[in-house]
Amino acid sequence: MKKTVATVVAVLIVLLLLASGIWFGRVPLTLNQIATLRILLFVCGGSMLFCFVVGELADNYSQMDKLWSLLPIAYAWIIAANGGFHTRLVIAAVLITLWGARLTMNFARKGAYKLKFWAGEEDYRWAIVHQKPMLRSRFAWALFDLFFISVYQNALVLAICLPLLAAMDSAVPFGWIDAIAAAGILASLLLETVADEQQWRFYQKKKKMLKDCEEPDKLPMPYALGFNTTGLWNRMRHPNYLGEQGMWVFVYVFAIAAGVAAKGVFHWSIAGCLLLILLFIGSSTLGESISAGKYPKYAGYSERVFKYLPIRKYR
Repeated sequence: MKKTVATVVAVLIVLLLLASGIWFGRVPLTLNQIATLRILLFVCGGSMLFCFVVGELADNYSQMDKLWSLLPIAYAWIIAANGGFHTRLVIAAVLITLWGARLTMNFARKGAYKLKFWAGEEDYRWAIVHQKPMLRSRFAWALFDLFFISVYQNALVLAICLPLLAAMDSAVPFGWIDAIAAAGILASLLLETVADEQQWRFYQKKKKMLKDCEEPDKLPMPYALGFNTTGLWNRMRHPNYLGEQGMWVFVYVFAIAAGVAAKGVFHWSIAGCLLLILLFIGSSTLGESISAGKYPKYAGYSERVFKYLPIRKYR
């Protein structure tokens, strides 16, 4: 838990430094980019306030989880509109819309969205995190909800879209690097889609078998393991996470294609995808610790299968 807190603090410091750099002009932005950034920050700030207030009042801390797939769509189209609907920006916005629609539908089928917008299925991990010794008190949890769930995650979602802001006033036409970015996003989206569908079908079938089985401990393999080892999950422990990280790394490639990156590669907007990768390090560690506690054979699975590489480990 201490490592997680240290990571969050370090990430917040990076975001503050980045924000101060933009504010004091160390990161050059055009007047159009500054005006657009103000709109994005207004939306982001409103979302932060909404997630914290509604989460606390409803005692449901998945408000940001519901918005995670929707906000990037709004950010991408705001940038595209203010950027004169440049081909690069429109293609990026369309791809992000496809990503968001898929992720929203995947979360919706788990019961996350209700007519009572503050209700819905909460991510099971929040209840587990809430039981950590440091977060059991009401005050400590409220601080965690404010700074990590509401503020940090909203800032991160905005940050992963900022490569498009960086590219919005570029005069460089759509080219082969843009094509690589678009192809990479589509490949990442396909990987995520297939992985999530395999995961969904596995656990739905397992749920049905448990309901019909008189002796749950005698389920057939691989369902007896308790966790999914079929399809992509037989080759990687987190193929969906790999696809998600790849998605936003390739969004950053649009900034490279726009010719705004120093030495053709480095630009301040790379911070978003790097911070996302850090988030997934913590998220995957938490998820695997939960799985290892629930399923006796998960440790062996972790020893045999890489987290992201699609090859089996040597025994």
